[in-house]
Amino acid sequence: MPVAPRTAAWPGDEPFSCGWTLTKAQGASVNLGWAKTSPHVGTHVDAPYHYDDAGARVGGLALDAFVGPALVVDARGAAELDARLLRGLDLARAPRVLFRTRERNDPGTFDRDFPLLTGDALQRLHDAGVRLVGIDAPSYDAFDSKDLPVHHALGQAGIANVENLVLDGVEAGPYELLAAPVRWVDMDAAPLRALLRR
Repeated sequence: MPVAPRTAAWPGDEPFSCGWTLTKAQGASVNLGWAKTSPHVGTHVDAPYHYDDAGARVGGLALDAFVGPALVVDARGAAELDARLLRGLDLARAPRVLFRTRERNDPGTFDRDFPLLTGDALQRLHDAGVRLVGIDAPSYDAFDSKDLPVHHALGQAGIANVENLVLDGVEAGPYELLAAPVRWVDMDAAPLRALLRR
């Protein structure tokens, strides 16, 4: 997701802002920018510390979960992300699953209504040894959830979770995912640049 001052943040979270410490136009030898943001703005990974005080922070994430074979699942129009969407998919050969739930992603709009990952889908993903789940929505749990059961279940299953992907125009099927997070060691989340190739 492109990150700019117009990129929607979770309501109440720190939005992205940026500016210039030095500029060549003002006589400096370089242009030197600054940025301030929540690590949850744009495409990012939630570290377990985000929802569990005892969980690993970004520096403790296993990097290999973010690189390798992946499957994009077309979930557009689905009311929930359940195990039916995973029928017939060889998850063992592509242990990273990305759910496309939208026709088009608008980075400037925060959508509070998105399909949630169900318990039967979580069990299927866990049983298949899936290492990472990604979604083109801002969360796996309901907007007003306070206990974040899906986040906790993903963490307990050892499945990395990526949110706010942009999957516009991406067809369902197998890909290679390249999505290493920035190593913001002590943070509860980190931005990443997610790339897919056939």
